Amino acid sequence: QAQLVESGGGSVQPGGSLRLSCAVSETSASTNCMGWFRQAPGKEREAVARVITTTATTFHANSVKGRFTISHDKAKNTLYLQMNSLKPEDTAMYYCAAGTMYYYKCLSDAYFGDFGAWGQGTQVTVSS
Repeated sequence: QAQLVESGGGSVQPGGSLRLSCAVSETSASTNCMGWFRQAPGKEREAVARVITTTATTFHANSVKGRFTISHDKAKNTLYLQMNSLKPEDTAMYYCAAGTMYYYKCLSDAYFGDFGAWGQGTQVTVSS
């Protein structure tokens, strides 16, 4: 069973930046898709970004495109989410996830239920 541990969350003013990290251990050799999801109070968990770890191909939700960047360091087996130009609506608990799936699904409509392993989350709060 994969172990995922997020870090890097915190409080920041609008327009600020944060970088989230997700240290991954004991993943299956077949793991090929990793992603970041977020959930705000009273809202459903939504996909933020996903990456195919074997090709580094990425998907970013329209709400974060141009502001957030997902990346994966194979050597460190660590997933990152660089978040710039943060807005109050980005406030949420952020979760990383790992799984195995067809490439097209990883880049299109994979939702949290498609991933086999999850971290416990790291809180991001954007306010002035």
